[in-house]
Amino acid sequence: MKSEELHQELRQRILNLSGVTERQNAGIHEDAFFVGRTMFMHIHGHGHCDIRLSKGDQARVLAEGKARPHRWAPEAGYVTLIVDNEEDLQPAMDLIRMSHHYFANKQSVLRTEHQ
Repeated sequence: MKSEELHQELRQRILNLSGVTERQNAGIHEDAFFVGRTMFMHIHGHGHCDIRLSKGDQARVLAEGKARPHRWAPEAGYVTLIVDNEEDLQPAMDLIRMSHHYFANKQSVLRTEHQ
């Protein structure tokens, strides 16, 4: 799969997650993905994924070597994963789903508390 095709496949998989919206060119992020009003991940260029996790998930993912520490915002829970080929899609989506699940559940809790 060519780089552009791989990028589009990744974007589509992310957008297929429940309640996800995308904002292109959101600040320094070329493709930013939100659940509710929370950005849970973004992509720089083709395949450079910065994924925001809970602190516990972040520590476990880094300890298991599934991602690298984020260069600028590790304190916010971000990890970095590069999607270079088709084999990288599934591991990336595993982390993206983990992030989505965490932030989607936080949104649900907030909605329930305010009703």
